[in-house]
Amino acid sequence: MSQLADDCFAHGEEMLTMAEALAILRQRATILAGDRIDRVPLSEAAGRILADDLAATLEVPAHDNSAVDGYALRHGDLADGEATRLTVVGRSAAGHPWSGTLDGGQAVRIFTGAVMPQGADAVVMQEDAQAEGDTVVVPPGLKPGANRRRMGEDSHQGDIVLPRGRRLKPQDLGLAASVGHARLPVYRRLRVAVFSTGDELQDPGQPLQRGAVYDANRHILGGLISGLGAEVSDLGILADRLEAVRTALAEAAGGHDLLITSGGVSVGDEDHVRTAVESLGNLHFWRLAIKPGRPLALGQVRGTAFVGLPGNPVAATVCFLRFARPLILGLAGCAELEPLHYRVAAGFSFEKKAGRREWLRARLVLDGGEPRVERFDRQGSGIINSLVQTDGLVEIPEAVTHLERGDAVDFLPFSEVVS
Repeated sequence: MSQLADDCFAHGEEMLTMAEALAILRQRATILAGDRIDRVPLSEAAGRILADDLAATLEVPAHDNSAVDGYALRHGDLADGEATRLTVVGRSAAGHPWSGTLDGGQAVRIFTGAVMPQGADAVVMQEDAQAEGDTVVVPPGLKPGANRRRMGEDSHQGDIVLPRGRRLKPQDLGLAASVGHARLPVYRRLRVAVFSTGDELQDPGQPLQRGAVYDANRHILGGLISGLGAEVSDLGILADRLEAVRTALAEAAGGHDLLITSGGVSVGDEDHVRTAVESLGNLHFWRLAIKPGRPLALGQVRGTAFVGLPGNPVAATVCFLRFARPLILGLAGCAELEPLHYRVAAGFSFEKKAGRREWLRARLVLDGGEPRVERFDRQGSGIINSLVQTDGLVEIPEAVTHLERGDAVDFLPFSEVVS
């Protein structure tokens, strides 16, 4: 397994834009699973990352075939401008091709997907033709090659149909099956450990103590990481004791590719994660010109990558989606790291500071048939409802300081980044 270069997340103290931070992450996210490749059946390949280019083993379709139910014929036999009567001499169904060769004035009854008879080059739909005994009457106007699907029109033998680094979707598995593959080479799953620290945190299901809160971040992050196809180890809640944190981190580093936490990485007396990480490796704080969020802790624990996210649930989620997510995908071998954004009209006005990228939780609605986004009324970093009752994030670039209702904005649907 390839290891991250020593101090790979080291960076200066200047404020980073999002684009600069993502460029650094892309550069330094070396595939960790590159030397371990599994060959899995199609039924187990969804969500996995393809470890090699996949080529077609045959022509698809493997033969010329009919796109409709009807009659296969030779277009040259048809009269110009008037109906033509042809003699029906056979039948070709899917899986049961007709073995003869068409002569002049003949047709073959054919069904969708059936092999085109030798000599036939067009098909008239059964709805357009009139069967009369052992003949069929074809109306004028049928175009050459009508309703004929050519051999190889989907894929040619030897074509690269799926590139290495693709995160496999259900339709990709169908394509792989169609070109003859029963098993696929995929990178092994990334192993990610998630934990929280803090004596104020409790797991749900027990009475909430005075001054305590239920730990939500660990469950959000675990679900997001699982959705990326990684194996998640839930390390639970670590007490605010340095040795407990250091021991848990050291043990986790030996069996994982990445460690992720939220909160607890500042310089307070009870924030022991920073000290523990630095004693076992190195830690760097990236000052990001973003809201919500801002500090992002990255480092290594005995050679294993570490990411420290903000403690507020919204900030932790946004920073995960825009920074930790591409890092995880890159480490896992995925070539496509950036999600799609969509340009839609803003249904609100907004003011912000220059030089800072901001994300607003928003609902997508239809206004006279046209999509627009409505800003959620409570944008606090601790309001988890703002993640649940919205459809995605409006991303406002650093240079933009003012939005008017109707202005075009970049919208990142949660469906693009949450599986």
